[in-house]
Amino acid sequence: MAYQIYEANVNESEVVIAGIADNGYNLAELLKNEVEGIAPFKVKLCRVQMNKKSPIGQIDCDCALEQLQGQSLVLVDDVLHSGTALIYGVAYFLQVPLKQFKTAVLVDRNHKKYPVKADFKGISLSTSLNENVVVDFSPGRYSARLA
Repeated sequence: MAYQIYEANVNESEVVIAGIADNGYNLAELLKNEVEGIAPFKVKLCRVQMNKKSPIGQIDCDCALEQLQGQSLVLVDDVLHSGTALIYGVAYFLQVPLKQFKTAVLVDRNHKKYPVKADFKGISLSTSLNENVVVDFSPGRYSARLA
């Protein structure tokens, strides 16, 4: 995924990676470190806070929106379940004109309610609607499993 982000932004001087808290941000941190190891551009990391069960409410980001104007941004989450969190995250960042906007997820479950896709994904899983994917980013013990 880091190489895909690099290739999509090869002509940029800076890329913003914004992770949806909590696990999306954990993945965003890992991607930032990997991209910095291979790419010559600067990577800025942002944390996006939202209620994933009801994202229509308040969404906060620790990077000021006006500072992101004209930037290339990658919005990251751990699992793309229904697409609800990702679509509301996309809507939040579209308040400012971006140069490029991509999305990244570790696991794409293929059960979307909204027209959102992952530009960069680790794996696609065809699960039943009753199954959940749980991602664990404990140090030295990364895993994803059905629950």
